[in-house]
Amino acid sequence: MKPDLKFRFLTDTTTHTLRIRREFAAGRALVWDCYTKSELLEKWFAPTPLVTKTTHMDFSEGGYWHYAMVDPEGTHYWGRMDYRAIEPVDRYSSVDSFTDETGTPNPDMPSADWDVTFEDAEIGTLVSTTVQYASAEDLQKVIDMGMEAGLASALENLDALLATLDSKGSAQ
Repeated sequence: MKPDLKFRFLTDTTTHTLRIRREFAAGRALVWDCYTKSELLEKWFAPTPLVTKTTHMDFSEGGYWHYAMVDPEGTHYWGRMDYRAIEPVDRYSSVDSFTDETGTPNPDMPSADWDVTFEDAEIGTLVSTTVQYASAEDLQKVIDMGMEAGLASALENLDALLATLDSKGSAQ
């Protein structure tokens, strides 16, 4: 029987914040790798039926990940995650922005500060993500774009990926 991997998605319009919690039936080091290595991010980060393609990855403080989520018709939705602080296997913080294909942030779209933590849990790993936007309007914009359903789908993709990997991140 599959464990109950709880997904919590809470919005706070007063602080313009999303609080997301998700459990995974895998060890913390493996879940960390899935969040921080482009070859693994590409296998789960986009909601189905989109896929993720990396154009640049430097997972270090001051580095960034530039990627596109690509729909079945070939339309690219560009994003960039700029890494601010990294405490390996415990947490990282970053700024996430919608961009163009060159990685230049789109000023008409919201960007957000992300803080992602990884903790041992009864069945594996608990990932807690706090996403803070500049305004309630920016928060509402991403909610209206389908952030909750998209994130839930992507995290289900991560579940499927984790089931295919061994503790070293290699396919079984």
